[in-house]
Amino acid sequence: MTQDELKTLVGQAALRYVVPGEIVGVGTGSTVNKFIEALGSMRHQIPGAVSSSLASTERLQALGIRVFDANEVGELAVYIDGADEIDGRGFMIKGGGAALTREKIVAAQSRQFICIADESKRVRVLGRFPVPVEVIPMAARQISRRFAALGGQALLRLKDGQPLVTDNGQHILDVSGLQIQEPLAFESEVNQWAGVITVGIFAHQKAAVCLLGTARGVETLAY
Repeated sequence: MTQDELKTLVGQAALRYVVPGEIVGVGTGSTVNKFIEALGSMRHQIPGAVSSSLASTERLQALGIRVFDANEVGELAVYIDGADEIDGRGFMIKGGGAALTREKIVAAQSRQFICIADESKRVRVLGRFPVPVEVIPMAARQISRRFAALGGQALLRLKDGQPLVTDNGQHILDVSGLQIQEPLAFESEVNQWAGVITVGIFAHQKAAVCLLGTARGVETLAY
């Protein structure tokens, strides 16, 4: 199967975690887009969704699914999102789509995080994929120096030759060259740096389950 077919497979498999009658948390990215397409078949069974990005909100609304502001609702039963990397403990790197801060907010609002990914995203140690960090623009250079002291190289993410601006009006640094052996400690430390909005390590909001698309079908990994 192609990578696109694997994404479709896990997107459809995630429907079984959607609780009828409850608002669902919806993430961002190409794999989540497949889930949103599948979720259209359940639109009359749920009140709506809380979305982690403007792009996902537009897709949901196009299917007739109501999108609630996170402040309008209480705890969510489930949050369904993809990952750029996931390790054997359910810790993830996320933020390739620049929605990491909003993804963390919705994940923290949810009782259970269901990760949907294809098997290329499974790793032994996080860090092969550059770690995204959302930062206040005036702090970008000093934060880059702090990563350099850890052995990482931070590059400002660009779009059309200009710094990418997130849905929150901030910038993204992509940090390569790191091997993150202790994701919980790393996430806690970087989040304390002045100017960091959040780091794209999802350890405190890790996956409870990963639906992994493989050539053998969907593999369910529980953590």
